[in-house]
Amino acid sequence: MTTRPDDITHPRVAPRTGVWLIGARGSVATTAVVGCAAVAAGLRPATGMVTETAPFAGSGLPALADLVFGGHDTATTPLPKRAEALAADGVVPHGLPDAVRAELAAADAAIRPGGPQPGDNRREEELIAAFAADLADFIRTHRLARAVVVNVASTEPAPPDPDALQPSSLYAAAALRAGCPYVNFTPSTGLHHPRLREAAARSGLPYAGRDGKTGQTLLRSVLAPMFAQRALAVRAWSGTNLLGGGDGAALADPGAAAAKNAGKARVLADTLGELPDGELHIDNVPALGDWKTAWDHVAFDGFLGSRMVLQTIWQGCDSALAAPLVLDLARLTARAHEVGLAGPIGELGFYFKDPDGGPSALADQYTALAGFTARLRGRR
Repeated sequence: MTTRPDDITHPRVAPRTGVWLIGARGSVATTAVVGCAAVAAGLRPATGMVTETAPFAGSGLPALADLVFGGHDTATTPLPKRAEALAADGVVPHGLPDAVRAELAAADAAIRPGGPQPGDNRREEELIAAFAADLADFIRTHRLARAVVVNVASTEPAPPDPDALQPSSLYAAAALRAGCPYVNFTPSTGLHHPRLREAAARSGLPYAGRDGKTGQTLLRSVLAPMFAQRALAVRAWSGTNLLGGGDGAALADPGAAAAKNAGKARVLADTLGELPDGELHIDNVPALGDWKTAWDHVAFDGFLGSRMVLQTIWQGCDSALAAPLVLDLARLTARAHEVGLAGPIGELGFYFKDPDGGPSALADQYTALAGFTARLRGRR
C-alpha cells in the first residue's frame, strides 16, 4: 500500500516563546542566556529557579529549551565575549560559555540597537514605533507564539522632566504596542509612568514589577516578619550596600539610588507598620564587579526593654542571583498571557522589592505564588 503524505503522523512541535531583554548584553541578561542554555542541555542543575520546583509541575510553563532570546541594548560587546568576561570573573563556570556558544551567538544576532543614544534626535513616538517594529520582526522571524519583554537594564537616574518618557518607559510603551507582556526587573519607571497607565489598562496584557528582589531586601522580607510576629520592637534598621559593575556605576547617581532605596524601605514599612529610624547607603566599588556585599544593623527591644542588636552580612553575585528569577518571570508571564490573564499580576510580588500589590513578607508572597499555579492551569 502506498502511504500518502497526509497519512504520516508528524511529532508535535511545541510553540516557542520569545524573551526580549532590555539591556540584552548586560551581566544579568548574559547570565540568563548562558544559564537557560546550560540547564536545558543538562549541563547544570536549575539551582535558584523556583519554576523548576514541584509546585509548578504541570502548570504549562514554556520549556527552557523553547525560549528564544533577543533584545535591545546600546552596548556592542557580543554576548559570547561578554560571557567569557563573566567566566573570567567567576560569575559563570569556566568553560560554560564555550559549551553554549551557539546559543549565545543566536541570541546576540537577535539583539537590536537600543536608544536613544547621544545625537539621536528621534521623538518619543518615533522611538516607540522603532522598538515595537523590532519586537514584531523578532516574533515573526522566529515564528514565536508570543514574546515577553523583560527590563534588566541599569537603573535610570531621576528624569529632569517628569512628564517625559525615559528609555525604560519608551521600551514599555513599545511592548504594549507590539502586544507583548512586560516585566520590569529594575527600579526604573517603565510601565509605571502616568502617561502609560491608560494604555496598560486597555492592552489586555499581563505585566509585573518592579525591581527584582535578589539580596538584601530578600533577607529583610524574611527577617522583618520575625520581629513583627514575635512582638519585638525595632528601634532602628540601617544598611550599607557595596557593589560594582554597571549597576554600581548607575547607582552612584543620587536619584537612581533614591529609587532603589524606596523599594528596599517598602518591605520594612509594610511589615513593621512604620519605617524605623536608620539610613541605607549604596556605595559604588568598581573593583567588586558583579559581586556585592550588603550589611544590615538592626537595633530592637526585647522583654522589659532589654536592648539587643542583630547584624547580617550578605555576600553574593548579583547576576547569578538575578538570572534564575528573570527566567522564572519570563516563563510565568508568558503562561499568564497564554491563559488570558491581564493587568498587574500581584502573585509575582515574590520576585520584587516594589510589587504591584500583595503582601511584603516573603513567606506570604510564596504562598500567593504557589497558589498562582491554579490560574496558570486555566482554573480561575
